[in-house]
Amino acid sequence: MGNIMVCVTKQKTCQRLIDYGKSLQRAGDEQIFVIHIAPENENFLNNSQEGEALEFLYEKAKDAGAQLTVERSQDAIGTLAKLAEKNYADRVIVGEAPEGQREGSFLEKLAARLGREVSLEVVPAARM
Repeated sequence: MGNIMVCVTKQKTCQRLIDYGKSLQRAGDEQIFVIHIAPENENFLNNSQEGEALEFLYEKAKDAGAQLTVERSQDAIGTLAKLAEKNYADRVIVGEAPEGQREGSFLEKLAARLGREVSLEVVPAARM
């Protein structure tokens, strides 16, 4: 049995992804890994809203028995695929893109890189 990898952005709304990942745990045998990929040239620590959101998600990950890992990379898809393999993840959780944004190509590329042995699950965006 594999682990669960939850992919988050720097938004507090990603709490729903962590909660969903936690709900998938069977008898606590699986570990949850919460991952955020930041572009190599991005300085999110000087942006108070983004830093606050990452701190919030860090606390939510901790509450779920996971830790938040921030990786810097220009190749988010490749980095996520490598981390899924490294963490023995058989399920990868991502959020639905906001309405009006095209997400298909990212999800298709990520699914192709993950391969058939890893389930890519998309959690719908919260509707207001």
